[in-house]
Amino acid sequence: MKAIIVGGGIGGLAAAAGLHRKGWQVVVLERAAAFTEVGAGLAVQPNAVHALTALGIRLTEGLTDPPQGIRTSGGNWVIRNDSDLLSRRYGRWAMVHRATMIDLLRAELPPSSLRPGVAVRAVHPDGRVEHDGGVLTADLVVGADGVRSVTRASIFPEAAPPRYAGYATWRMIAPPHLLDPEDGSVETWGGGARFGYAPLPDGRVYCYAMIKAPEGAGGDLGYLRRIYGSWHEPIPSLLASVDPSGVLHHDTYELPDLPSYVAGKVALLGDAAHAMTPNLGQGACQALEDAVVLAGCTDLPAYDRLRRSRTQDVVRRSRQFGDLAHMSSAPLAAARNLGLRLLPTFTVARQMDPVLRWAP
Repeated sequence: MKAIIVGGGIGGLAAAAGLHRKGWQVVVLERAAAFTEVGAGLAVQPNAVHALTALGIRLTEGLTDPPQGIRTSGGNWVIRNDSDLLSRRYGRWAMVHRATMIDLLRAELPPSSLRPGVAVRAVHPDGRVEHDGGVLTADLVVGADGVRSVTRASIFPEAAPPRYAGYATWRMIAPPHLLDPEDGSVETWGGGARFGYAPLPDGRVYCYAMIKAPEGAGGDLGYLRRIYGSWHEPIPSLLASVDPSGVLHHDTYELPDLPSYVAGKVALLGDAAHAMTPNLGQGACQALEDAVVLAGCTDLPAYDRLRRSRTQDVVRRSRQFGDLAHMSSAPLAAARNLGLRLLPTFTVARQMDPVLRWAP
């Protein structure tokens, strides 16, 4: 059986690895000139750790404690997580560079299956894939080509386009030795803006910022330094150390619910099926889940049944969490913070049950 994977990101390579383990002949078509990702970290949450294990990949680096919690821009804790409780309840977290994850997945595949520099033009439900060098056919086509998916547009031309979530996102890597040894992953909220940081295995620090803004609004590193300059340390120090050339900036989109993730011999996966806001850090994690389930399914309707309701629920939860985090009104934000501080630790922990309690 032959499968063509359209898109060589984390979800596409994971699907290829899972199908290859099941005995499929796989070909991965990637538009870029190389199979890699740059400039950003990846939180591998427990559900994604389970998915990687099912693919035969055991993380040996980057294993870390759960997120420490959420702080205000002045440094006060809104939520202080019980790391031991979270670890017992859900399992291990990991923090790695996205390029590291790509390398781990790529190592599971024969080099001959990887075809960079191939732009797909159209995908047909009968398994035909038109690309800039001709036409390929397969028993299964997996559309893992992201939020602007050519595969999705081909098989669901009437589907609603991605919609702007109301804020822009910046991602960057700060050099080592800017966090105390005790520091872990922390997110900070304040006035329609957020900032998060987490240590990577080599000592560097993955940072991200999200700011409410009109679609298409700009903002360079200097803009971020002005916005976050009065926030608690180490945020100003992290931004002061970042190389401007390594900052990634993009508007944030999510995909309205599709009526199906499959059509004929074609299945959608990851952002092509359910692009979501980054508020729960579940984009890549859900793509890894997709890959495992797809490789284990006997037919595509079963894949659609198993994945569509779950992932669309995670999309909604992520949007709702973002609405809570991006409150601009000071009185509402103060009431939100007070309410969250009053929640029992166990109640906070189990709020993530529908997302993190997943096993293949």
